[in-house]
Amino acid sequence: MAKGNVTIHEDVCKGCGLCVHACPKGVLAISKDKLNQKGYNPAEVVNADDCIGCAMCAVMCPDVAIKVER
Repeated sequence: MAKGNVTIHEDVCKGCGLCVHACPKGVLAISKDKLNQKGYNPAEVVNADDCIGCAMCAVMCPDVAIKVER
């Protein structure tokens, strides 16, 4: 199965969590200790090796803050 590389544009992310819930492999989480320039806790990659490149996180992101490359 194809592996993916997830890039999150943290300054665009508002930490809504839709990507976290959309990911079937638990690759993403909302940061507990990082704040972006808007004051939100952005999503972050926590299990990069588990990514299958499905891009469901990017599809769900309302702010187009996520890019997935295979």
